[in-house]
Amino acid sequence: MIRRQAPDDGASTLSRRDLLRVGSLGLRSRRVRALLSALGISIGIAAIVGVLGISQSSKTGLLNELGQFGNLLTVQAGSTGFGQQTELPVTSEGMVSRVAPVTSVSELGSIANTYVYRSSFVPTIDTNGISLSASDAALPATMGATVAHGTFLNAASAHFPAVVLGAVTADLLGIDNLVNPTQVWIGGHWFTVVGILNPVELLSQMDAMAFIGFPIAEQYFGFDGHPTELYVRSVPGQVSAVADILPATVNPANPSVVQVTFPSDILKAEVAAKGAYNGLLLGLGAIALVVGGVGIANVMVISVLERRSEIGLRRALGARRRHVAEQFLAEALLLSVLGGVAGTVIGGAATAIYALSQHWSVQMPAVALYGGVCAALAIGAIAGLYPSMRAARLSPTEALRTV
Repeated sequence: MIRRQAPDDGASTLSRRDLLRVGSLGLRSRRVRALLSALGISIGIAAIVGVLGISQSSKTGLLNELGQFGNLLTVQAGSTGFGQQTELPVTSEGMVSRVAPVTSVSELGSIANTYVYRSSFVPTIDTNGISLSASDAALPATMGATVAHGTFLNAASAHFPAVVLGAVTADLLGIDNLVNPTQVWIGGHWFTVVGILNPVELLSQMDAMAFIGFPIAEQYFGFDGHPTELYVRSVPGQVSAVADILPATVNPANPSVVQVTFPSDILKAEVAAKGAYNGLLLGLGAIALVVGGVGIANVMVISVLERRSEIGLRRALGARRRHVAEQFLAEALLLSVLGGVAGTVIGGAATAIYALSQHWSVQMPAVALYGGVCAALAIGAIAGLYPSMRAARLSPTEALRTV
């Protein structure tokens, strides 16, 4: 007599547990793939939103600076046709100040081969690149510069060994405040530091300068009084007209050797350069967005293959092809929207952090906020179109064979 062995309940139970574990791992792997595909969308949207937001904030900051420095002109001595360097006349400042649209004018004279040291024991070769210039009292008002510590030169201190340091100069000399009387060694003489400037926004070269008065420069260093540069402020609507007459006003005998420049051109060039970089970064963001879309399409195709039994069961229970297509298309759109929202938040946060660190006002274009989510929706719709159509074309009998 043949005996039938009873089924091994422990083996059956273990088999069911293994099946449940395999199903759980499959669900988990699908979730991981979905999150990774949404991450691609997030990176692309964050890059685009961040670039647009930072670009707008930067442009606003630069335009504000243009408003402050757009009416500032710089006058310098040029070279003759034989390459010889010329000088501005001693009377240049007085002549320019008589031009009606000019609101303020200041002169600066470079003192060659004279450097600033922290003490007389510092080797003369250690100049730190600090240049010495003679200046008048109107320089801060004309340049829009502010004093961090102490005061700038005035009509009285210009006749005495007093010096004002630029921001970089003070840092190089290790002087961060004027609580105690401080002196520096200049050309064999002790000068008292009476002021320290804040960084000059437009002409950063002034930060590495030290300023003394014209009278003391003539007395101690034999300065001839010829200014190296003139800085001219005019009525905003008359800038071009003033620029046209400045050469003849400064040097009537030879106006062709006088050069007039607009420092605001530096900012305009910076705006143009940043625009080129922004285009490049937007292109990289668009590439990341397309890669994220391809990732979503790949995840949805794999999902269709793994869920054929589910599709067959739904079709057997009466679901039509459009119902199946709508389900997978909705899943693709959901992944894209989640990635788009996350990318918009990340890009907006990056814009705010960077703008505040640069002391700009935070400017977020509406197209960056709405366009990011709309772009994610468009990518999701395109990426989910083929997988949803493929799922809809599966017949119930063919799909149920995988159960």
